Amino acid sequence: MTQGKYVELSVAQRADVWHRWKAGESLHTIGRAFDRPHTSIHCLLAHHGGIVPALRRRGLLALTLTEREEISRGMASGSSIRDIAKGLERAASTVSREVARHGGRPEYRAHEADQRAWDSALRPKRCLLAIQVKSARVWTTLETSCYVCNFDFRNSFSLSIAALASIVPWKFWGICL
Repeated sequence: MTQGKYVELSVAQRADVWHRWKAGESLHTIGRAFDRPHTSIHCLLAHHGGIVPALRRRGLLALTLTEREEISRGMASGSSIRDIAKGLERAASTVSREVARHGGRPEYRAHEADQRAWDSALRPKRCLLAIQVKSARVWTTLETSCYVCNFDFRNSFSLSIAALASIVPWKFWGICL
């Protein structure tokens, strides 16, 4: 079998693929209906584990496009962040973070901010360690295991391995060896 290649399908086509899959059609039959190889259909289905993904919807506390447009209009009229927040019945910090996150006062655009927020809500996300490298220094395995155990090893260099073994749980010694 050849390696499947991910192909772009429209929203309606994806819904039809999931409908056909749920109805019990084979990958070959679905692929023929869309003039695609069965491996590309497999890639689409396998990405979600063969289960129809839930419809995406905005969280209840997230800013809506209407609120973002109010923020944009308020900034264009020269209103302060606090005045805009009061009009939206939101915390000033919420509005301030929203504006800062999407380019600040001169560059804030409601539609672009809403689209970026919608895109950034996708899961899965990359882990924070992959995104934010706090320092260029690489931690040793001992430092990592002591950090996980909440143990300050810097003040205990005089400890023997046996004493350290009694403090750091055994499950982290696999990291150290």
